[in-house]
Amino acid sequence: MTIFKEKLEEEYLTVSEAKELLADVEADRADDEEREMRYELARAVEHVNRFAVLDPEESLDLVEELQSFEKVDEKTAYKITDLLPQSRDEMRAVFAQERYSLSTEEVDELLDVVAKYA
Repeated sequence: MTIFKEKLEEEYLTVSEAKELLADVEADRADDEEREMRYELARAVEHVNRFAVLDPEESLDLVEELQSFEKVDEKTAYKITDLLPQSRDEMRAVFAQERYSLSTEEVDELLDVVAKYA
C-alpha cells in the first residue's frame, strides 16, 4: 500500500527570509518553557544564522533583479541569491544542471549584479 502526497503549493524562499521565519518560531518556543526545540529545528536555525548574509528585503530585490535576465528563472535566481557566487566558476556551477551554458559576458553581468548586494 502506497500513500501519495499531493503538492498543493510551492513557494521559494531565500535563506534570509527563512531566517526571519525561523526567528519567529524560535521566539515562540523560547516563550513556552515546556516546548523544546527539536533537533531538526535547532539545526535549521543554526544553518540560517550562519549563511544568511542579506536582509530579507535586499534578498528579494536581488531575486527580482536576477529574474530580469533572460536565462535566469525563479529557481535559479533564488539559488544565486542564497549562494552569492563571487567568481565565474562559482556562477557557472549554479548553471551546471541547466541545458544551456552562459557566455562569459552573461556570467560577468550576473556577477556585477550580485556584487552590488554582497
